[in-house]
Amino acid sequence: MHPLKMLLAYASAYRAQIRLATLYTVLNKFFDILPEVLIGAAVDVVVRGDQSFLARKVLLGFGISDTWQQLLVLGSLNVLVWCGESFFEYLLELKWRGLAQDIQHDLRLDSYQHVQKLSLSFFENQRTGALMSVLNDDINQMERFLNGGATQIIQVLCSSVMISAVFFALQPGIALIALLPIPLILFGAFWFQKRLAPRYAEVREAAGDVSARLNNNLLGLATIKAFATEALEAEHIREASDRYRSANARAIRFSSAITPVIRMAILAGFTATLVYGGWLTLHGGLEVGAYSVLVFLTQRLLWPMTRLAEVADMYQRSMASTQRALGLLETPIGIAYEGQHLRPEQARAALQFEGVNFAYAETPTLQDLTLSIAPGQTVAFVGSTGSGKSTLVKLLLRFYEPQQGRILFDGIAIAELNLQDLRRCIGYVAQDSFLTDGTIAENIAYGVDGASEAQILEAARLSESLEFIERLPLGFATRVGERGQKLSGGQRQRLALARAILKNPPLLILDEATSAVDNETEAAIQRSLAVVSQGRTTLIIAHRLSTVRQADCIHLLERGRIIESGRHEDLLARGGAYAALWRLQTGEQA
Repeated sequence: MHPLKMLLAYASAYRAQIRLATLYTVLNKFFDILPEVLIGAAVDVVVRGDQSFLARKVLLGFGISDTWQQLLVLGSLNVLVWCGESFFEYLLELKWRGLAQDIQHDLRLDSYQHVQKLSLSFFENQRTGALMSVLNDDINQMERFLNGGATQIIQVLCSSVMISAVFFALQPGIALIALLPIPLILFGAFWFQKRLAPRYAEVREAAGDVSARLNNNLLGLATIKAFATEALEAEHIREASDRYRSANARAIRFSSAITPVIRMAILAGFTATLVYGGWLTLHGGLEVGAYSVLVFLTQRLLWPMTRLAEVADMYQRSMASTQRALGLLETPIGIAYEGQHLRPEQARAALQFEGVNFAYAETPTLQDLTLSIAPGQTVAFVGSTGSGKSTLVKLLLRFYEPQQGRILFDGIAIAELNLQDLRRCIGYVAQDSFLTDGTIAENIAYGVDGASEAQILEAARLSESLEFIERLPLGFATRVGERGQKLSGGQRQRLALARAILKNPPLLILDEATSAVDNETEAAIQRSLAVVSQGRTTLIIAHRLSTVRQADCIHLLERGRIIESGRHEDLLARGGAYAALWRLQTGEQA
C-alpha cells in the first residue's frame, strides 16, 4: 500500500478535523487571491473614473459614480479581505499543527506499545538505535510534513482552480496560455518525486545506521574508554555519518533540479500573459483593470508552484519515514496476549513441562524437557553456558514459544492464559536487572500500583537493601540514574529482589541473579531467599552451585536435557556430573 494511503487509513479517526482544516485552507486561499482582484478594480477606477466596473451598477445592483467613493469602497473591501485571510490563516495553522501533533503523538505511542508486544525473536534481528530512529526521527519527519506540506499542496490546488475561474471569466484566450505550463509543471514534479522516493528511503536507512551506532557506543562507553578505542569508534561514527551524508547528497542533487525546471515553465506562462495580454489591451480587446488582474493573478498562480520542489522534497522524506513507522506498526505480534484470566492471589504456581523443545535458528537449546514442580517448591537449574537454563525461564515467561510441547501453570497451558495475568503471577530477577531513572522507592514499587511506604520499606528490609539505602543522603528519595548507574551491581540486584518481593508473586524466578555480585551480596540474597521463598514456588537459575545448595531439587542440564536431578547432598553422594562440577568450583580434590 502507498505510504500516503497508509497514513490516511491510520488517521481515519481525525477525518472530521482534516476536513475542517482543509476548509480553513480553502477559505484562506480564497481571501488570499482577492487583493489582486481589488488591485485590478482600483486601476480600473483610476483609469476610467465614472465608467469603471464599480460605476456600472454591479455592486449589489447599485452603481457608485463618484470616483472617491469607489476607492473608499475598495479600501473597505480590502480591510475585510485581509482580516478574513488573517483569520482563516490563524485557524488553519491552529488546526493543521494541532493535527500534526495529535497524529504524531498517537503514532509514537501506538508504535511503542506495539513494539513492547513483539516477541524477543523480533529484536534479535533489530538494532536498538534503528528502532529509536523510527520511533523518533521518522515520526518527527511525518509531523513536519503535516505541519506545512499538506497545507501547501491544498493551497496550490485551490489557487489553480480559483484563479483559472477568474481567468476564463475575464479572457479565455489568455487563460489557456497562462494555464498551459501547469500540466508540464505537475508532470515534472511527479517525475522528480517518483525518482526521489528510493533516494529518501536510502537516506532514512542511513539515518537509522547512524542512530544505531551512536546508541551502541554510548551504552558501551566504559568499555571503549577501557580499551582506549575512542579514535576507532570515532572513525566508525565518521563512516556511518559519511554514508548518511552521501545518501543525502544524492537526494539533494536530484531534488535541487526541480525548482529551476519549474521556473522555466513559469517564465514561459508569465511572459505569454504579459505580452499577449498587453497586446489585447492596446488594441481594445481587454480593459486595463482586467489586464492588471490577469498579470497579478498569473504571478499568484504560477510563482507559488516553485514551492512544489520544496513540497515534493518534504513529501518524499515524509513518505519514506511514514512507511518505516507504519511498517513497524504492521509487524505481526507472534505471541497472543488474550486468553483465560488468572488472578495472582488465587494461583498456586504448580508447573509442568511436557516434552518441551526449543531451538534458536538451527541450534537446539531444549530437547524433550519433561518435569513437574509442585507448588511451594524451590527448584534450581544449573549447568554450563548454553545448556538451556535461561531459555527455560524465557519460555515460562512467554518471551518465546516452544516449537514442540507445552508448559502448564496450575494445570492450564500458558499459551491459553492471558499473557499479562501470567506475568503478573511471576516475580523475575534477571542477571542484569533494569532500573528506571527514578528514585529508589519508585524502582522498588515498579509495576505495583498504590504500594504504601510501609510495604516498600518491608520489601527493602526483606531484600537486605535497607542498610545501604539508609546511608544515602536522600534515602528512598535518592535517584538511581539511568539504568541504576549511580548504584553498585550488588545494590542494583538487591533493589531488583525487593521489587520482586513487593510484587508478592506466587512464582519467583532468579535468573543468574547472583552471578555478577560479590560474596557478601550473594550471601544477603541467599538469606533473603530463605525467607521470601517460604510458601511460594521458586525457580533459581544459577552458575554458582553454592547459590542453590538449599533447594528442594536441583536439575543439572546439559545440551538442553536434564541429566541429573536431586538434592545437593544426594547429588554429591552419587558422584556424577554434578559432583564433578562441585569439585571444580570449590577446588576440592577427588
